[in-house]
Amino acid sequence: MSPALVLVLTAGALIGCGVYLLLERSLSRIVIGLVLVSNGVNVMYLVMSGRAGGPPLVGTTPTEEMSDPLPQAMVLTAIVISLGLSAFVLAMAYRSWQLHGHDEVQDDLEDRRVADRLAKVGTPDRADEGAADLDVEAAEARDETEETPLPSTSTNQPGLGAVETPARGGDAS
Repeated sequence: MSPALVLVLTAGALIGCGVYLLLERSLSRIVIGLVLVSNGVNVMYLVMSGRAGGPPLVGTTPTEEMSDPLPQAMVLTAIVISLGLSAFVLAMAYRSWQLHGHDEVQDDLEDRRVADRLAKVGTPDRADEGAADLDVEAAEARDETEETPLPSTSTNQPGLGAVETPARGGDAS
């Protein structure tokens, strides 16, 4: 078996396992899946770039035997991007763990409303979701589209009188 074939099979296995983990609902598994997919694509990209040659320095290696530095630069860029993406998803998983005690991605409220409409029309939906639970779960879910009035605080500053300041994110007018 040639080394290139072993690397192609390794890249395929990494990408396959990564895609499987990306389809999970846990953010920690999604992070591992992203890392596996990015590593698999990087290995595949280096395999496709061709045989290794001499260093691409003028005067040290004949022009015909120089390796192309572009694939290596592209892989290095991909490594940096995947590191940033992994850090972002890890931060989301940590925040989800702080807020909810788990890192699973929940269904969106609008998705549940669409599923409820489909159930009322009679279109067959997933067998594991019941329409009776849907109303209870939708009532328990926090609707982020509703705005709640924010309390405002007033501060007295010398020479300016009472200045009205919003508590968070409101208009100053």
